[in-house]
Amino acid sequence: MSPSHQLPKNYDIEEVERRWQDTWRDEDNYFDPGSTKPRFIIDTPPPYPTGNFHIGNALNWCYIDFIARYKRMRGFNVMFPQGWDCHGLPTEVKVEETYGITKNDVSREKFREMCRDLTVGNIEKMRATMRRLGFSVDWSHEYITMLPEYFKKTQASFLQMLKAGDIYQSEHPVNFCTRCETAIAFAEVNYVPRTTTLNYFDFDGIEIATTRPELLAACVAVAVHPDDERYCGMKGKRLVVPIFGHQVPIIEDVAVDPEFGSGAVMICTFGDKTDVYWWKQHHLELRKAIDRKGVMTAIAGPYVGMSSGACREAILRDMEKAGILRRQEELEQRVGTCWRCKTPIEILSERQWFVKIHRDDIMDAARKISWSPEHMFARLENWAESMEWDWCISRQRIFATPIPVWFCDACGEMILPASEDLPIDPTVDTPKTPCPRCGGTEFTGEKDVLDTWMDSSISVLHVTGWDGEDGKPPLFPAQLRPQGHDIIRTWAFYTILRAKALVGSHPWDQILINGMVLGEDGFKMSKSRNNIISPEEIVGTYGADALRQWGAGGATTGSDIMFNWNDVVAASRFQTKLWNIFRFVMGHLEREADPEAPVTELTDRWLLVRLSDTVAEVTDAMEKYQFDRALREIREFAWNTLADDYIEITKGRLYAEESSRASACSALRTTMDVLCRLLAPIIPHFSEECYHNLTGRSVHKEAWPDFTYDDDEARRHGDLLVKTVAELRRYKHDRGMALNAPLGHVMIYAPEPVDDAGDAGRALAADARWSTGTPRLEEVVSGVDFNMAVIGPTLRKLARPFMDAVQALPPEQLRNPPATLTVNGEEIPVPPDAFTPKVAYQVAGEEVDVLTLGDVVVTIGHSS
Repeated sequence: MSPSHQLPKNYDIEEVERRWQDTWRDEDNYFDPGSTKPRFIIDTPPPYPTGNFHIGNALNWCYIDFIARYKRMRGFNVMFPQGWDCHGLPTEVKVEETYGITKNDVSREKFREMCRDLTVGNIEKMRATMRRLGFSVDWSHEYITMLPEYFKKTQASFLQMLKAGDIYQSEHPVNFCTRCETAIAFAEVNYVPRTTTLNYFDFDGIEIATTRPELLAACVAVAVHPDDERYCGMKGKRLVVPIFGHQVPIIEDVAVDPEFGSGAVMICTFGDKTDVYWWKQHHLELRKAIDRKGVMTAIAGPYVGMSSGACREAILRDMEKAGILRRQEELEQRVGTCWRCKTPIEILSERQWFVKIHRDDIMDAARKISWSPEHMFARLENWAESMEWDWCISRQRIFATPIPVWFCDACGEMILPASEDLPIDPTVDTPKTPCPRCGGTEFTGEKDVLDTWMDSSISVLHVTGWDGEDGKPPLFPAQLRPQGHDIIRTWAFYTILRAKALVGSHPWDQILINGMVLGEDGFKMSKSRNNIISPEEIVGTYGADALRQWGAGGATTGSDIMFNWNDVVAASRFQTKLWNIFRFVMGHLEREADPEAPVTELTDRWLLVRLSDTVAEVTDAMEKYQFDRALREIREFAWNTLADDYIEITKGRLYAEESSRASACSALRTTMDVLCRLLAPIIPHFSEECYHNLTGRSVHKEAWPDFTYDDDEARRHGDLLVKTVAELRRYKHDRGMALNAPLGHVMIYAPEPVDDAGDAGRALAADARWSTGTPRLEEVVSGVDFNMAVIGPTLRKLARPFMDAVQALPPEQLRNPPATLTVNGEEIPVPPDAFTPKVAYQVAGEEVDVLTLGDVVVTIGHSS
């Protein structure tokens, strides 16, 4: 390719990307509230400010940025806000790890200050990474959940739902992390496989099997199946609990599995969710054997103060001494652990705050949302159906939105602040009026704080303009929620719940679900596996646009994507190929005096037909969020259609000083203009660099290409031309000829007359002509091919004289072999399939090679 002298030979990734990032203005991406354009509001995920914008974040934000840039080009008023979900365990745990403290080692306000300082620094780091990746964020709509202007809305939403009866406080079993010392919701429990010990022991004459002997002090009943003949007539009998001595009843329940262990089950408060079910169903006693720190309580008797693990070992030793431990066996089970610190959770009965789960309302709203991919809806549906308890929203932590409630010390009345007084911290602030019930003036503020999902689940209300009062926000609902499939049961579920409860509607028109990023080993990225790749590592070597290509092309939306360096390298090579194409094109456009010349020649028209097809395919893919398909179509067109087919065929005409050269330049100018705009959402820096050199304008201020070119003749004849040239190139390659070696006289016989302006001849270095006639081919025998697998074993010593005799036969007998031949004076039979004649073709006495391409015949003369 002949380069443009105006452009550098090599594309400098670092220089180009930094230059454009310094040039672009944030204001160009701001949502315009006064615009008459159709709006497109994205309820963007607010990540935890860990300081590490990891590769999974990068994939999600690539998708969001593709959409935001595409929608702007389609004429939408786009809001691409950026939030930061600051509160909750991740920040607290990091502060505790960083300073080697627990939340109780410093004052409440000091701990909050440490959390805020860490968060501010982390946000700055993550902002820098997002800018380096070229995300067109609307920074005018940035929100930070730890700031008063945001969390006062969280408090307002709490009060609104409390007054509506959708939030309540109650003593109830909850999932509790004894390491973090807080309740957690079911959605925050991760289940991991574990090998444990199943212990069989004598329980007052009945054999019991348990994995948790430390809960023996919390035993409140023994359950059996009503149809289990082993325990017929035992219902209501009372048993003495070994070691501890209190009595418990035998109850019957169909949920007992007679095949597990001995068929008799010890019910404790609480070992698992089934215990909770039986406890409620049969109105059993509540015995709390483990406290919030995972330590045995007073009812554990001699084991009081032990950790639950130490208690387990001590009780097993005491059972063995008492002679009641009969046997032990290994058991594989799945154990619920805290999503943050991985500690096995306990189920403790605690006074907590809950949000009511109205499944029918939630699912009614969820069905009004378009899910992409569609099958992800089933995950939400399955989660909603599996929820057995309401959502526990209170946490026994510090760095979170305070629950805006006081209690009167005199009468216990719940005191709520006025909406205009929000935000408040009830541990610092006090009510402005006496208790309405008793007139008391002494109050205790609620120390528990809200689950961080209470903050993030109103993100859509915040970005659409909610002021914390009743009624829908002015821009509600949003058009799109993009998020990972791992938080369908949390962020998606809770947001739908809250939007329905607070404004009575579904929160978005569409939800787009992306998959997770796996390491090169095929496993989820984690420090323990040492398979983490950071976006900075990729960008430092290959640039942001290569990473963005990896994100676009790595997998179908919704599927997990494996990170592979080869994919990033391939993306970088594609950009190099595109740059070489662009330089070649610009070199020719700079020489063309008539930039408005009409496109007249077949190959140029064919290119525009293919370009039109590509625009239609890419547009359809972008509308359906099929970014892998969009990128695949663009690559196919740029690499194969434009570079390998069109440019190689028209190169000779472009270098020639012919009038038809202007047609090719016009086709190329249009093609590069459209191609840059198609690429703009995916590789914004590269497309900006090319488009600026082509037009002097920013591609990101241009409209999405609405390019159509319908020319059926150009499609048919162009396809035929491209196929024919490709086959003749293969013909050259198979014969060891250089592609630019003269090919001689080539006749192409086609059903329709084709005028290629000499492109085929120049591309093939041949005297190539098209004809609609039929070639007058004369078939001649030019030699013989012998089948030695037949001749050798059959004729042995006569093989050589037999072949000499065959070669002496006239052409007619080579086509129709005789039954016998005289060999060394002896008449011998001719073995079947011993030889076949070689056939050559002649036209007007000149030997030619013949290629058949469907209904096209090509003859190639042997003389130049």
